[in-house]
Amino acid sequence: MKKLTGSIAILIFCFWFSSCGGVFERNFTYGVILAGSSDDHGWSEAHYLGGLYVKSQITTSVMLLEENVNTASRPDVTLSQLVSQMVSKGAELIFTTSYDFQASTLEAAEAHPTIKFINISGDYAWKSGNNYKAPSNYSNLMGRMEYGAMIQGCAAALTTKTGKIGRVGSVADSESFRIASSAFLGARYCWAAILNKNAADLKFKDIPINGYIYVPGKTLNPADETNKLIDEDFDVILSGIDTNTVLVETGKRRAAGADVWASPYDFIDACSDSPDACIGVPYFNWGPAYDKAVRIVANRTWTQFWDWNAPDWSNINNPDTSAVGFIKGNGLSADSSTKLDSFIASLAGGLVLFKGPLNYQNGYPFLSNGQTATDYQIWYMPQVLQGME
Repeated sequence: MKKLTGSIAILIFCFWFSSCGGVFERNFTYGVILAGSSDDHGWSEAHYLGGLYVKSQITTSVMLLEENVNTASRPDVTLSQLVSQMVSKGAELIFTTSYDFQASTLEAAEAHPTIKFINISGDYAWKSGNNYKAPSNYSNLMGRMEYGAMIQGCAAALTTKTGKIGRVGSVADSESFRIASSAFLGARYCWAAILNKNAADLKFKDIPINGYIYVPGKTLNPADETNKLIDEDFDVILSGIDTNTVLVETGKRRAAGADVWASPYDFIDACSDSPDACIGVPYFNWGPAYDKAVRIVANRTWTQFWDWNAPDWSNINNPDTSAVGFIKGNGLSADSSTKLDSFIASLAGGLVLFKGPLNYQNGYPFLSNGQTATDYQIWYMPQVLQGME
């Protein structure tokens, strides 16, 4: 009789869940707040796809979406207002998808202690970090795009004919420093170790526009900066901003006869904006992490976390498992593609590029000979590396 009672209990339990260990069979509502538009072919669209992935995996889920939440597009709208609206519509979990939202997400989490919040790319929930201050209903999530940037840099080094790689970056902060430096390390490694060229002959120039997106009067124009780099004989231009401007502008120059290429950022299908100019795109795949977060909230198993998710090295483009991937573009030659595969296999096998000796740009030591950087050292890089301009 006890066994029968237990079996019935399990059946009842599983009836209320989509599967044993799954989420409740009810409309679970979650919110996604985007800094840009859901069709920007960049950072925000990648997050939008992450939200859609949850809906595809959990059919009873409901996504509330707010986009273009930035001072240029919606100067009179605050994140606090949007959160209150989402909560009134039943949101139990809200993703805020910008580092710029970190402080306002903290305020929202304190104002709504029964609602769970995940801020993308911040560190308030990192207990070993510099800025831990989050309440228990607040977590952080980020992908290890450093690996994607290394692959991007390698593809650039394998492609350039002038030996000059340019990059249009975002803001002068630790996130930009570590990702730009990762691209540089990937480029330098492939230039020297795969092409057997002198590392000192590779030029790598990074220009931060002082924003994640173009805001007239407040940031540099990424279209102008892309064209300036091309005019200076940089023939491969990498993007580190949240929109696809760099590839579009490079594509225009290529269509006009220039022998130039670009690599966009963030979004899996970004190369489609100028396929022949694109050597490939490192992209975030937010779906699996979003899905995991929804499930732990719905299942009442939430505990605060700070996740910095790596690629799935068995298949970096697996949509169900890999946080970071790289899609090759038409602009990458067959020979370079083969060489890039070899580099990716080396990363999967344990190749470490954040290993000394490495100095910061100002000459101050970063890593001594043979020293491997910790997560803390990489996350909080105060400047880019020596050898970059």
